[in-house]
Amino acid sequence: MNTGLKITAFAAALAATFGAAYGIGETLDPVAVAEREPAHGEPHAPTSSPEAEAEAEGEGEGGESGHHATPAGGLQVSEGGYTLDLRTPRVTAGQRTDLRFTVRDGDGRAVTEYRREHDKELHLIVASRDLLTYRHLHPTRAADGTWSIPVDLPRAGGYRVFADFTPAAKGAENLTLGADLAASGAYRPGDLPPAGDTARVDGYEVELTGDLRPGRASGLSLRVTRDGKPVTDLQPYLGAYGHLVALRAGDLAYLHVHPHGAPGDGRTAPGPEVSFTATAPSVGTYRLFLDFRHDGVVRTAEFTVRAGAGGTDAQTPPSGTPEHSDGHGH
Repeated sequence: MNTGLKITAFAAALAATFGAAYGIGETLDPVAVAEREPAHGEPHAPTSSPEAEAEAEGEGEGGESGHHATPAGGLQVSEGGYTLDLRTPRVTAGQRTDLRFTVRDGDGRAVTEYRREHDKELHLIVASRDLLTYRHLHPTRAADGTWSIPVDLPRAGGYRVFADFTPAAKGAENLTLGADLAASGAYRPGDLPPAGDTARVDGYEVELTGDLRPGRASGLSLRVTRDGKPVTDLQPYLGAYGHLVALRAGDLAYLHVHPHGAPGDGRTAPGPEVSFTATAPSVGTYRLFLDFRHDGVVRTAEFTVRAGAGGTDAQTPPSGTPEHSDGHGH
């Protein structure tokens, strides 16, 4: 190739390089990048209170798609420098087995100090992939940091284990880590129960009102009655008159749901209503599990709800099933 052709080829390559760089710069708009939703654990810009969001939920109807998804927990086995080390990844359906696990820090050491939240150092949730089996458990921690609790899962299939905790280390934040658990046996997949707004468990009825909305806080109220009469003497459970867990169907994303008020605060009545603020991370179907205590027994009311188009619908699974007995004394 002569000198003239070499210069021409070099000029063409240089022009192509600058053209590609300009195209990338146009694609990655610096303003758009700066305005991305913060990742889990990153600070968020100040926002209005959940109560203010709930009051404004009627504004901008049909605009849910314009809201950023909010972070959900339980989808990762490691986060924030901590790892859930599930030592019992397999059990046999119908057999009582000790479920053992450890939370490890960034250096691989077992965590042995935690902050107490909702009366416990750690909350353990075990849910089947089809969301028909649910457990809310409180395991025992040994001095070496190993947690354990006996479980008896009635159905074969895939499960997800969630550890909800806050390490005592300075600056540590609340985390929900998740790991897969397999229960061997004859597997029969199940479908989510149909929609409805009332759950029935052990002679109690729990009515759900309110909308679970994607990307914004909203209020949920659950009213407990028995034999048609309001229950006005609910007993404290985990620092509240009810504890609500929400899981997204499909990937079992774990939602943090916050109760309104607390027993003994002088303004929160012990029923019949128990209210919460919740934010769905996306449009989709969710399962809600309300634990409440009455007459010394903890019971679980279950709902399937839809966040997004069509609003929130609730339903009740068949009563009298054994899937929700462990850890609740019923």
